[in-house]
Amino acid sequence: MTITFTESNQQDVWENRYQGRKTGWDRGQSSPAIGHWFPSMCPPPARILVPACGCGHEVVTLCEQGYAVTAIDFAPSAIETLNTKLQQKGLQADVIQADLLAWEPTKTFDIIYEQTALCALEPALWHNYADRLYRWLTAEGLLLGLFMQTDREGGPPWHCAIESLKKIFPATRWHWPPQQDQRVTHPSGFNELVLALKRRNSVR
Repeated sequence: MTITFTESNQQDVWENRYQGRKTGWDRGQSSPAIGHWFPSMCPPPARILVPACGCGHEVVTLCEQGYAVTAIDFAPSAIETLNTKLQQKGLQADVIQADLLAWEPTKTFDIIYEQTALCALEPALWHNYADRLYRWLTAEGLLLGLFMQTDREGGPPWHCAIESLKKIFPATRWHWPPQQDQRVTHPSGFNELVLALKRRNSVR
């Protein structure tokens, strides 16, 4: 049986962290990586999904660029904060409070911006989540990933070793970039592995 966030009582855990302002993963602004990706992204109004969007710094940035953004998180406080930001800036996005491992979109996306979602999930759930990302993208859609590198046991955040990433995002499903060692620093003291994976049309 698939364990979802809600069934494993994780919703209350993360909601309490937002309410207690224990959100070390939150930069307070968009990641610097997003600006570097803009030239390689399909232009607005392409459809972009931001899973586990948190307070939504990247959601705001993408909306400002003209993208059609869907943002999902299951912590009510995060959703409320994001909606307030969007309203204050006169921006619109499809903001959804739901469990990532239970939710299904009605349409596929051109781009998925993945940051801190995978590392927040227990590794036993990674294949399930990766399968969903594959299904949620259009043919040759783009997965923009920032994968936390903690180099330690346990979590969250869980260490996203590149060997593990290659198992859940296999080359039969994804085009991997030649450069696989680019990283950006994170205020938590860790850094994130930067990868842009392109979805293959079909599984060989």
